[in-house]
Amino acid sequence: MLFFQQHKAHIIICIAFMALACNSPFVPKPRGYFKINFPQRQYQTFYQPGYPYTFEYPVYAQVVKDSTFFGGKTENPWWINIDFPQFNGRIYVSYKTIGPNNFQKLVNDAFTLTNKHSEKAYSIDDSLIATPNGVRGMFFKVGGNVATANQFFLTDSTHHFLRGALYFDATPNQDSLAPVNRFLVEDMKHLINSFKWK
Repeated sequence: MLFFQQHKAHIIICIAFMALACNSPFVPKPRGYFKINFPQRQYQTFYQPGYPYTFEYPVYAQVVKDSTFFGGKTENPWWINIDFPQFNGRIYVSYKTIGPNNFQKLVNDAFTLTNKHSEKAYSIDDSLIATPNGVRGMFFKVGGNVATANQFFLTDSTHHFLRGALYFDATPNQDSLAPVNRFLVEDMKHLINSFKWK
């Protein structure tokens, strides 16, 4: 009892500090995402008889022939999908032959398809493509919660026109998809730089 009376002021001050410390505002932790383990980069060649193009793609991807276009048949047999099963991602690749007076329409269609995302996008950046293999085209990077953040088209402007778009089988969320998008964009760039017309 004597101890309590002698240190009463100190005990009251300690209790007051503890009471104030417990009333600090609650700050929730920011939302986190699962860690993604990315594979080592290795590439293999897509070279199929009859196809008008060839390119290198990752060993952890699969090339699958695309035989339907929104329930209908594709306009030629050279449409493919490049699947990334571990990321639930896919590059849809469509090929068109350039005919008399349709080159500008194909280019305009590529821009139109990209601009369809402008309602949800906060930016659309395009950059010219010119590879040592004589392939020309455009790469589109779309910012925001959009279905496809990375698209491109390649052409020789006389015979061939190819368009590619990376999609994920997931609700578009720029933050959660950003690491995978960054990783797969490097593979898309490798595909483009190794691309050749036959």
